[in-house]
Amino acid sequence: MANGQWYPPEWPDRIRALAAGTLTPVAPRRAATVMLLKDTGSGPAVHMLRRRASMAFAGGAYAYPGGGVDPRDDDHQVRWAGPTRAWWADRLGVDETAAQAIVCAAVRETYEEAGVLLAGPSADSVVGDTTGADWETDRAALVARDLSFAEFLDRRGLVLRSDLLGAWARWITPEFEARRYDTWFFVAALPEGQRTRNASTEADRTVWIAPSEAAAGYDKGELLMMPPTIATLRQLAAYESAAGALDAAPGRDLTPVLATARLVDGELVLSWPGHDEFTKHIPTGGATA
Repeated sequence: MANGQWYPPEWPDRIRALAAGTLTPVAPRRAATVMLLKDTGSGPAVHMLRRRASMAFAGGAYAYPGGGVDPRDDDHQVRWAGPTRAWWADRLGVDETAAQAIVCAAVRETYEEAGVLLAGPSADSVVGDTTGADWETDRAALVARDLSFAEFLDRRGLVLRSDLLGAWARWITPEFEARRYDTWFFVAALPEGQRTRNASTEADRTVWIAPSEAAAGYDKGELLMMPPTIATLRQLAAYESAAGALDAAPGRDLTPVLATARLVDGELVLSWPGHDEFTKHIPTGGATA
């Protein structure tokens, strides 16, 4: 392949089935992912993980910490600081209950997969080192869903710092995919005193890398990525600091990006609105180009 775009081999058949009306799209699951940034001497770096090659979905691809919403985050009022739930509901284009759940997913998944916690004992503080054995016990309980995020915050006497997040983009998995997610992408800066680690069972490597360097690796075919990942990396490359990216987040357009497939002159054309570089032409005979 000319670049590192991850392209599932089953997509052509599924696209044809969708076009023929024999494939019923599954409902997308709400999810959140966080582009965690830290400043270096040459500009910001972003924390990325490489999904294990054995993973059924996007094995070997580089991504950010993230995952699906825990339904319990809809049900309980978590300890909260920063913009109100109503503010987040307006920003994310959902109701207040869903807004809380999505922001909770962003913070929880960053802790689960990178060991970084965007929460503190007060509205203007953040926890320090979270690598102790007692922290690990709670993190494992969150991963296993034995502990809800609200219970975790209450147990620790912490409030979620929603002001440390900036909503950046929203991508929805194409209708022809077997696993579908409605994913909000956030930016955040690594809190002082905390450090990342590979805490995810789904990743075999983690790196801090400049967005432009990661994008160059993708362009050379050296780093495998899905369209939302490389698209957001290219956008982040324009900023000289983590604070600059966070300051830009409120002005970002959160119109969902959803790939479409259509039949043109005997080819299935797969495209992502506003992202022409990802367009794929799929001959009806089955080959891809």
